[in-house]
Amino acid sequence: MAPSKTLLPQGHVAFVGAGPGDPELLTIRALRLIEAAEVILHDQLVPAEILALAAPEAKLVSVGKKGFGPSVRQDEINTRLIEFAQAGARVVRLKAGDPGVFGRLDEETEALEAAGVPHFVTPGLTAATAAAAGMGVSMTRRGRNSDLRLLTGHDVRGFAEQDWRSLARPGAVAAIYMGKRASRFLQGRLMMHGADPATPVTVVENVSRADERRLPATLATLAADLDAAELDGPAVLLLGLAPRDAAAVASAKLTRQEVS
Repeated sequence: MAPSKTLLPQGHVAFVGAGPGDPELLTIRALRLIEAAEVILHDQLVPAEILALAAPEAKLVSVGKKGFGPSVRQDEINTRLIEFAQAGARVVRLKAGDPGVFGRLDEETEALEAAGVPHFVTPGLTAATAAAAGMGVSMTRRGRNSDLRLLTGHDVRGFAEQDWRSLARPGAVAAIYMGKRASRFLQGRLMMHGADPATPVTVVENVSRADERRLPATLATLAADLDAAELDGPAVLLLGLAPRDAAAVASAKLTRQEVS
């Protein structure tokens, strides 16, 4: 295995996926890059336990973005990446989850390319797959869903429109990022296009962390359940999936009804 410093040359930027939060879910390559970095520009959602893996002399720079809250402007992030790299530093741009999943990766790589700064990407585990794994369920299942969608609840124009008709089909599974504030919009659009109100939706907050919370709901109760739960942390909404224990209870109830 090559030394970490060789893995990240001076003047290069490594985009690194920090995963959903649990340091144990980092890839080996991600860990080595974090250890090698002289400068780390990190998202707000990267936990202290992962930042603590950096070298003691590394410079940690928070460039966090928060939905509907204070954020560092994208052009400022691009500028700082370029300046640190052109000064000869080994730079890691540490992004929560996977850099390529709703992480504005292209905006930053395009800025580096325009400035002639070499860079590469190391993927990370995204919140949706970690959430499903923690629930003990599969995101795809033979005979249930032949596709899987990763969606955003809102974009730069507001709540994001989707292919609601296909999402409303029985058996459809989707992971919806940044969807807490869009829950009533999602609920209304899906039910308007024929989705079963009893469709399971599981909201997972702080995926993989010690304070992870799971909120089992249905499409009909989603918005009210979220309001009552008052979740503060980042969450992913898993449309069409219920925790294994909830699914088992529902199956048992159905079996009893059939027998009676």
